[in-house]
Amino acid sequence: MNTTGKFTNITLTLLLAGTLTAAGCAGGPLTTREKGAGIGALGGAAAGGLIGSAVGHPGAGAAIGGALGLGTGALVGDQLQGQENQNYRQDEQIRRNNAELERQRYEVERLRRQRGEY
Repeated sequence: MNTTGKFTNITLTLLLAGTLTAAGCAGGPLTTREKGAGIGALGGAAAGGLIGSAVGHPGAGAAIGGALGLGTGALVGDQLQGQENQNYRQDEQIRRNNAELERQRYEVERLRRQRGEY
């Protein structure tokens, strides 16, 4: 490989890393799906780069591995986020049920006191 190709791969890698860093810092906290996608992309790119370097094409291997890792990580993260959302909804329902029970206890106690007064 000549130095121009190596320079292009390094430049492309740095540009991609900078873009991902800027995009990651742009909004609020990452969702579970976004975290899964990021971890998958980084892991896939690393594994693809290693495999690609063994066959003489580390850049292509990293790109393919990163894309596959991104998709897989996003799917796993989406499943985890779905579970988190379901847990949140169940916790909210439990809180509402507890509030209703407290209201009913208060009402029963009020009625007992009222009946004892007569």
